Amino acid sequence: MIGRIAVAAIFISVPSFAAGQVPKSPAAAPASGPAAKDDSLVKYDARLGHAVEKALEFLAAQQDDDGSFKGCASKANAAVASLCVMAFLAAGHTPGSARYGETINKGIDFVLTCRKDDGLIFDRRGGHPMYSHGISTLMLCEVSGMVDGRRQKAIDAALPKAVGIILAAQKIQKAGAQQGGWRYAAASNDSDISCSGWALMALRSAKGNGGEVPKEAIDEAVKFIMACRAKDGGFGYQPGGGPGLARTGTGLLCLELCGKHGEKPPGEAGLWILQHLPNKLGDSFFYYALYYCSQGMFQLGGNFWRIWAGHMYEMMLTFQQKDGSWPAGSDQEGQAGPCYSTAMAVLAMSVSYCQLPIYQR
Repeated sequence: MIGRIAVAAIFISVPSFAAGQVPKSPAAAPASGPAAKDDSLVKYDARLGHAVEKALEFLAAQQDDDGSFKGCASKANAAVASLCVMAFLAAGHTPGSARYGETINKGIDFVLTCRKDDGLIFDRRGGHPMYSHGISTLMLCEVSGMVDGRRQKAIDAALPKAVGIILAAQKIQKAGAQQGGWRYAAASNDSDISCSGWALMALRSAKGNGGEVPKEAIDEAVKFIMACRAKDGGFGYQPGGGPGLARTGTGLLCLELCGKHGEKPPGEAGLWILQHLPNKLGDSFFYYALYYCSQGMFQLGGNFWRIWAGHMYEMMLTFQQKDGSWPAGSDQEGQAGPCYSTAMAVLAMSVSYCQLPIYQR
């Protein structure tokens, strides 16, 4: 049982940080089972709500007239726009209503203009197409049913092709354990856990929304995710690769969303994450790891979520900037800009709001 796995505990009341450092875990404690609400996290509610609202104000101010968002090296970036739209949704805002309704609608419209005739949703200035396609397909699946008639008609026309591209890309012949996953391009003959995570979430969301997604496609994707599992319970980028925080968070969330809750691999992944908590804001793929680990640990629940959330809230509330944003990441993440980092931070911090269907327990 996951509830009996020993997890590396940290103090929920964390002192102020110095030079971007986050305290490491000094002790161990038994994990409890999933809980609907943990009283130890209630003290964050007001601060969390204020931080999320400031972040959304920042994102709304960064939106251009065409619905895209400023600050990305590739300005016309469908993936960043999709993440920003989902950040508003995750905080409880809906298309066309109240304060951010028009911001959300413009973001959806922009993503819908980033389609090729074959249904691929792409970034107009290049990049790895399956990243943009997977993230954007996920967003359109999540927002389907919330929009007005005109936009719903456009989404209904876009999604079958978008999902079809993901399914077709999975069937490309690949060597051994690479089969079942996805890579940078639809025709790639290998796979990685990062692209596969977005593609699998898009399929899972489409299936939950009534789309025609064969069970075999989900099963094959899970098989590939498991092939990336390392001996210590973490997950690597590709089969046989060493584990990392972002990769392990991705593996954990994929397993949790695909019916593996309560099994040994997700529990061991959660333990691995608690033993490798992020140490500073500038860690490689920091926001990517933050997003996936937060979503996955929330699915695990209990002490897995309580310990991770306390650590994550203290870190992110400390490092939010005065304008409501979070600093752009390092390495490749830095190219995506502050709208990306801020949207990913909101998606990580607002997971307990349970507004996005794909992330509900």
